[in-house]
Amino acid sequence: MHYQSTRGYASSSDSSVGFSEILLGGLAPDGGLYLPKSYPQVTADELNAWRSLSYADLSYEVLRKFATDIPEADLKAITHKTYTAEVYKNARPGESAQAITPLRTVVEQDGRKLVLQALSNGPTLAFKDMAMQLLGNLFEYALAKNGAELNIFGATSGDTGSAAEYAMRGKKGIRVFMLSPHQKMSAFQTAQMFSLQDPNIFNIAVEGVFDDCQDMVKAVSNDLEFKSRHKIGTVNSINWARVVAQVVYYFRGYLSATTSNDQKVSFTVPSGNFGNICAGHIARMMRLPIAQLVVATNENDVLDEFFRTGVYRVRKSAETYHTTSPSMDISKASNFERFVFDLLGGDHARVKALFAKVETHGGFDLSGQAGSDGDEFKKVAEYGFVSGKSVHADRLQTIRKVEKEFGLTVDTHTADGIKVALEHWREAETMIVLETALPAKFNETIQEALGRDAERPVGFENIEALPQRFEVMPADVQKMKAYIAQHTGL
Repeated sequence: MHYQSTRGYASSSDSSVGFSEILLGGLAPDGGLYLPKSYPQVTADELNAWRSLSYADLSYEVLRKFATDIPEADLKAITHKTYTAEVYKNARPGESAQAITPLRTVVEQDGRKLVLQALSNGPTLAFKDMAMQLLGNLFEYALAKNGAELNIFGATSGDTGSAAEYAMRGKKGIRVFMLSPHQKMSAFQTAQMFSLQDPNIFNIAVEGVFDDCQDMVKAVSNDLEFKSRHKIGTVNSINWARVVAQVVYYFRGYLSATTSNDQKVSFTVPSGNFGNICAGHIARMMRLPIAQLVVATNENDVLDEFFRTGVYRVRKSAETYHTTSPSMDISKASNFERFVFDLLGGDHARVKALFAKVETHGGFDLSGQAGSDGDEFKKVAEYGFVSGKSVHADRLQTIRKVEKEFGLTVDTHTADGIKVALEHWREAETMIVLETALPAKFNETIQEALGRDAERPVGFENIEALPQRFEVMPADVQKMKAYIAQHTGL
């Protein structure tokens, strides 16, 4: 399996970039995102054989199609080390921790089902653990093999940061520098990150919004000399290995919800940075029988606007709302470029030009209207994408409805997903909503909606009271580089 950048790097027929080469890097040298030169195809016989596999073995079977330069025995050992009931122990009552991503039918009526897929049973109670735990073990394996070090530089709107830090804490040869928007995460999310005292973890609270943090990560990644000298890698969803790890749970969700390969299911995914649902797009491109991929946004509805109109219009920092589903408070979706590359038929030059226009003009237009940049919006339906939006009043109403009618408490982002899923739920369809976090992470809104605290898994009872260690810094790339240089000693 060989990889290319969405903007053209390594795209020639004789160029060869492998999985291990891009594992530690993040952005390609030309600023684009890595994708396989062709998506591996999954056969009906393989799907049948995979139905009875454990999550660890399913992960191995999917990953071996992409990580062809890692010995199969090593890859299998890594997936079995990662996906254990001990690591994913925070299952709800009645759910199997051994299943890793158990399904729960919320409502079944008139031949159709609405199902939640639990992705939040890991150590930080968020779906980011599904990929990050694997990434931590892959990084440790690759670094040990080469006797190397890695300085991870990432940005978080709430959940990526803690998932990365919990996955990388104590890992030999790894330091983590994690940016987050100052005072714009929930109290639980903040405490989960800032209470870590491990010497290889550096938390930086940036005076700005998530997009400011993300822009600095991209700026540092695009400084190839600095990136090389300071051994910079990334765990944000621009990292290809993280996206591939997320592909696995789409296969698991489909196989758990169906009995034969002639059945289709749809997935609704709360989405801000387009990483989670990009994995669903890749699974569909691999021929997983997915009918609809439903993008659910919050008040920061950049993606919903595109999937309704064909116009991708990035908001400025001052136009980005601070909401009660803060992990989606994103107005520049990093992974969106991967889908646009496929939508444009793999035209590197056009992708490069369109995302250059994002930087100069704040977006692009594929609606086909007069003066637009193209008419590819008409092809979006071929990829199964539809979308919707949920705001604060919607998520409060959904949290109350799900609690009252189904006896289940959901977090704010999952509530956004359920609200939008119900708008697109079709006759005789199984709609799987990806649960993105446990409600304890957003207790302030649970209190507002239900008048009580969310239940907390054992070990998280008083996390907000723990001592916190972090630095507050401006959104200044040069100061950030100086901080990294100071603490890496390179």
